[in-house]
Amino acid sequence: MTELRRTPLFEAHEQLGGKIIDFGGWALPVQYTGILDEHRAVRERAGLFDVSHMGEIMFEGPQAFAAIQHLLVNDCSGMEMHQVLYSPMCYPDGGVVDDLIVYKLGDQRFLLVVNASNAGKDFDWMSKNIVGFDVSAVNISADMAQIAIQGPAAQDILQRNTTTDLNTLKFFYCAPDTNIAGRKCLVSRTGYTGEDGFEIYCAPADARHIWDTLLASGADSGLIPAGLGARDTLRFEAALPLYGHELSAEISPLEAGLGFFVKLGKDEFIGKDALVAQKAHGLARKLAGIELVDRGVPRQGYTVLSGGAPIGHVTSGVFSPTLQKGLALALIPPEYAKAGTELALDIRGKACAARVVKIPFYKKAYRKE
Repeated sequence: MTELRRTPLFEAHEQLGGKIIDFGGWALPVQYTGILDEHRAVRERAGLFDVSHMGEIMFEGPQAFAAIQHLLVNDCSGMEMHQVLYSPMCYPDGGVVDDLIVYKLGDQRFLLVVNASNAGKDFDWMSKNIVGFDVSAVNISADMAQIAIQGPAAQDILQRNTTTDLNTLKFFYCAPDTNIAGRKCLVSRTGYTGEDGFEIYCAPADARHIWDTLLASGADSGLIPAGLGARDTLRFEAALPLYGHELSAEISPLEAGLGFFVKLGKDEFIGKDALVAQKAHGLARKLAGIELVDRGVPRQGYTVLSGGAPIGHVTSGVFSPTLQKGLALALIPPEYAKAGTELALDIRGKACAARVVKIPFYKKAYRKE
């Protein structure tokens, strides 16, 4: 049996009573006090997440920008210094290698943060496809830990531990060389929960000190540690895509409803021809939100029915802690995707009544001023 990888915070999770699971080869907590409790804490107060398993790849060199433009479907040309940008990265056929975020740290220096389970694959794909560019790409994942603090009280708690004025840090921007609890960090106002919050990148040796300091500092504001379970229900309610569910090598970013991030007017990028053709011919399926009318909990892979006939499948589904109903994201033909359309989900052989609803299910509470 392969030994699970551990983040620098593994011992902290054990001491806090975290229920440890195998998450893509990483030993990480799925919950501490309970998924519902942790979910509500992030929506109402604040939660602290260990996301040190995420992958980080640094691009540096005279053609770092050109290499990234070649790899990503989004357009980085308008990025300001220290701005952060989301983008899918595609295969030539339009399927998705991964979705990632880009940090502009200099005109010739960019940090790419990728999904943990895809880090090795992404690095190999990037290395293979930037041959000929004057750029160095280095996988620095082992040299970075990452902690996310999310929720309405996140800024107040983090501000107690830094002299950087967080009011000046705009949504999807970062502040390199920020001091958090006496340690040097890169801090960004980003997140994956639908709430305002921050991601803190630090040296692995500093992670435990920062984690403990934030938990102690934020206790009177209701800050608690949160696990992978709450992270998934939070991102689902905000309809944020998850690789392997809403995105994959078989699902294009246009089908996943991410057309805003696909800049077909850009000179060139891997997958452009396929995505241009897909848009020109019209999508055969698209991502839609579905709410159950009958009782039940939708799960990935369940079949979507119309008039008893299968028309698509669920990519993610949960019982929403905030909205208190069974909700799903599903890939279905566009003609069935209009809000109010009556459908059904096959839940263990029973056709459960459902209807199409607008997404996101939960209105995001990002601070964008």
